[in-house]
This record gives sequence, C-alpha cells and structure tokens, in this order.
Amino acid sequence: MRPTKLFAPGPFQAQQLRSGDPYELSNGHPILCLPTGGRGARANLLGGTVLETDPAVEQAGVDAGFSPEPGTMRAPDVAVGNVPDVPGWVQGAPPLAVEYADRGQDEEELQSKIAELLAAGTQHVWVVWLTGPRRVEVYTPGQKVRTVRPGESLEAPGILKNPVPVEALYDREAAHEVTLRNLLQRRGYESLEAVRQGGQLTHARAVLRRQLGKRGLTLDAAQEARINGTTDLETLDRWLDQTLVAKTIDEALR
Repeated sequence: MRPTKLFAPGPFQAQQLRSGDPYELSNGHPILCLPTGGRGARANLLGGTVLETDPAVEQAGVDAGFSPEPGTMRAPDVAVGNVPDVPGWVQGAPPLAVEYADRGQDEEELQSKIAELLAAGTQHVWVVWLTGPRRVEVYTPGQKVRTVRPGESLEAPGILKNPVPVEALYDREAAHEVTLRNLLQRRGYESLEAVRQGGQLTHARAVLRRQLGKRGLTLDAAQEARINGTTDLETLDRWLDQTLVAKTIDEALR
C-alpha cells in the first residue's frame, strides 16, 4: 500500500513511491526532495543536454529514480547510462551520475547519496557546485575525491567519447558549443570546419561534373568514383581548369 505520508521513520520500499513523489529513499527512510531554483534548473538542462548528445551515449535521463534494492531509491539530477525507455524505477545504478549543488545544499545528505550510488555500481559521480567558486568534485570508487575547475575537462572513459569542459555543465554558451560538436560527430563530422569543407567538396565535384557535361564528356563508373573519392579541393580546382581545354576525361583528370 502506498503511504499517504512519509514523515514517519519507515522503513518504506521504493515500490510504495509513485513517479512525481518528492522523496528518495535511503535504507527505507524517506528523504524529502524539493524543486530546485532557477539557477539549478538551467544548469540541469544544460548539463543533461551536453551529456545526452555525446556520441557514445545511448541512454540518459534527468531525475530518473534508481532502486538497487527495495529500501533504496535515488534520483541523480542527471544520469548517463542504464535509463531504459520503460515505466517504473530503474534497477541498479547509472554508470555516471551528476548532482548539482547550490545554496542551502545539505552536504551530509549529499555525501550519503554519493556513497549509495557508488556502492550500487556507479563508476563516476560529478558534483557541480553552483555556489562559491565554480568547480566539479569527482567521486570514483576507491579513489580520493578530485576537484576539477573551470578551464579543465572531465572524462568518463567507456561512458563518454568526449571530454567535457567544466563550464559546459553550467554555462549556456559553453554547453551549446559542446552540444553542437557532439551532434556533428553523431552525423559523422568531427567539427564544424569539417562540415564546411564537406560542403565545399560537394560543390566543387558538382561544378566539375557539370563542366564535363557541357564539354560532352561522359564519366564512366571508375572516373565517377575517382572524383567522389577526392578530398583535396586544390586537386578538384585543377581538374576543373584542365576541363576547359581537355579533349578527353583522362586529360581533364590528370
């Protein structure tokens, strides 16, 4: 039966909570989790977008509830990995969890949450501090806590493909830049410059084919493949110049 109130010491089980209930559970005891302020809400959205778009990430979520055992349910601000598209609490823990800490943060409860996530199998917990000097505390099982500051990057080998600049987890412009990079890589481009170069190559090939057609020169399959396989703009420009006077395609594509 679902409790109407969770102010008693418990113990309760995760199955007694419904999606949207403002509680997490620690060893059966309820922990009240209230909405975040504007600064935290903006940062959560930015960080979640940066991490979800990483080319290596297939599953991610915001405020997903993880229940590694019946008396525990923890909901990281951002979870990367193990976020299936199904209803109900997620079994186990996310490989990467991100928590945002702002003014009024209960640090004792935060440490308890980190410890439970790590014990359940989380490989990295990043705590992004929005109050005081901006920084990210990195928790990894069996290692000392590291502090990573603006100007530095975070890595999660085997979980993320790309390093994440600290600023991208809370600064809008930095987050947009990293998100664009991630989305381009998902489409096979390493950078925006690669997109520009790809567009220039496509245009140069089209102009070359059109000019050859105007000269009455027809490409065979091998010649077409040679043009498509050329990634050097200078070569394509040279072939275009040679097309103006060449009598055969072999002369044009020397």
